[in-house]
Amino acid sequence: MSSTPDARIERIRASLERELTPESLIIDDESAAHAGHAGAREGGHFRVHIVSSKFTGCSRLQRHQLVYSALGSLPAQGIHALAIDARTPEETI
Repeated sequence: MSSTPDARIERIRASLERELTPESLIIDDESAAHAGHAGAREGGHFRVHIVSSKFTGCSRLQRHQLVYSALGSLPAQGIHALAIDARTPEETI
């Protein structure tokens, strides 16, 4: 499924806000930096900076799993790559 980067960002934002109730959420579209990359043709490259109390007590792997779980099927719908910076409110970005 192809869609505009803005639409993908809004779907990512809505999913993460609904499931992880972040105190801070920044989503960057880094697709332009990957132009010409074989896998970038159909999907975008995004970076997520998210601060949520739901990450308290979680390892880095568990935090990433929570983000992917919150996104559900979105990665298969136009997200080729996702970099995740997931922190608790006590940690700084």
